[in-house]
Amino acid sequence: MSAKRDYYEVLGVSKSSNVDEIKKQYRKLALKFHPDRNKSAEAPEHFKEISEAYAVLSNSEKRQLYDQHGHAGVDGRYSSEDIFQGARGDFSDIFGRGGGGFDSIFESIFGRGGGGFNQQRGSDILYETSVTLEDVLHGKKMDIDLQKQIQCDTCNGSCCKPGTSKKVCSTCNGQGQVKQTRNMGFASFVTAAPCPACRGQGSMIETPCPACRGQGKKKGSKKVTFEIPPGIDSGDYTVPEEGNEIPDGSNGDLIVRVRVQPHSKFNRDGKDIFYDQDVSMIDAALGCEIVVPTLEGTEKIKVDSGSQPNTIIKLKGKGVSHINSRGKGDQYVRIVVNIPKKLNKHQKNLLNEFQKNSD
Repeated sequence: MSAKRDYYEVLGVSKSSNVDEIKKQYRKLALKFHPDRNKSAEAPEHFKEISEAYAVLSNSEKRQLYDQHGHAGVDGRYSSEDIFQGARGDFSDIFGRGGGGFDSIFESIFGRGGGGFNQQRGSDILYETSVTLEDVLHGKKMDIDLQKQIQCDTCNGSCCKPGTSKKVCSTCNGQGQVKQTRNMGFASFVTAAPCPACRGQGSMIETPCPACRGQGKKKGSKKVTFEIPPGIDSGDYTVPEEGNEIPDGSNGDLIVRVRVQPHSKFNRDGKDIFYDQDVSMIDAALGCEIVVPTLEGTEKIKVDSGSQPNTIIKLKGKGVSHINSRGKGDQYVRIVVNIPKKLNKHQKNLLNEFQKNSD
């Protein structure tokens, strides 16, 4: 749940920019930071950042989620591979088909070895938790013991019996795929498919690890620590690579399903907090000072004389923050005027006298 820069800021475009404007700006930045052109140490990270921003903002569905919920909305629904799914053709067009090196550059930057976008990936794990409105204000550190598939500690994920190693597949020479060329008139078509001998792994296990039976993983428990950020809403959020582990592949993600509990005193709407304060009819008429609760303690407020039912008093900055936005919201105190249901004779006489004098 680490913080990311705003995608519009990353690309240097406005929220009203259309797809063509976003694509034009991305091409300009991508050519500037493409590691084949820019040899600085920061170039790969910049290239990754702008490419991720483009993959989201160039897709109408992902962009709508991002505009509504920020990074949490996109990360909660898509894995890192899913984010780039569909934008691959655009990247190829931008860098030129055949000369852009899309697959190789993205494999090196995003850590996808061997199989590129087809690399095996561990499954995601769903973890459900609830937080209080106070947690929404301050954020919360979570430490959980997660039951999941972890790397075998006997073979360290190699799948091989200790003292042995994998053998390079002789069928594909370690490539993990076999290519076939077909001549079709004046053109030749080359197709690639996973190697049937090693099942696309590029290597074969001669002596499997007895502890994990050659799987390289086993059921276990791992302590996972992550931060629930201030301003969080109910929904699904992603802790990258803390899901099930898989040998020679990438870990799945931990999907944290957060539910914000109802509060006994306050209601929340985005960044703002709402609270109802009972005031007697006399205090509303004459005015008074009262102390109301807030998420951070108490606050003294003045009720003006002649205040009407449902009068709203704003406490600036006493709300909560919201993910991907600056500052806190406000707390709104609604004055609820209590009118007594029963009056004694003396009280009735006083009110009758008041009514006569007010005519």
